[in-house]
Amino acid sequence: MHANLAAAPACPLAVRPAPDAPRLRSTRRPAPPRRSTGDRLREALLALGDFRGQVITHSEKAWGSITFSGARHTLALLFAGEEAVEAGERFIAALPEHEFALPGQLVADASITEAEHRLLPHPRLVVQCELLLLEEG
Repeated sequence: MHANLAAAPACPLAVRPAPDAPRLRSTRRPAPPRRSTGDRLREALLALGDFRGQVITHSEKAWGSITFSGARHTLALLFAGEEAVEAGERFIAALPEHEFALPGQLVADASITEAEHRLLPHPRLVVQCELLLLEEG
């Protein structure tokens, strides 16, 4: 029964599929892209504004001292529409004291630097804020 296997010639090290053979696809999903600290910060700020705002600008500048390193983030958020403006006003009130949960980061300072209200032709609020994030550890 196994005698035929012993007489079989040795298998080549590389086996090539026939040119017309169907190609098998991997069933593994590609790894999701890694989210940056800026991505996480934007998501946290949008959540603080009840997802009624939209980030219209975001800049990041490296920051460091003798004992700490991190980055200063400057963002502008647009709240358009009556309900969104109300959410933006709550955002303004909550930001300075909000406890952020950003992995590996500590929010050392969060402040509103400017708020611009417009009622006509439609209610809108543009909020400028700055946050200083320090690397933990």
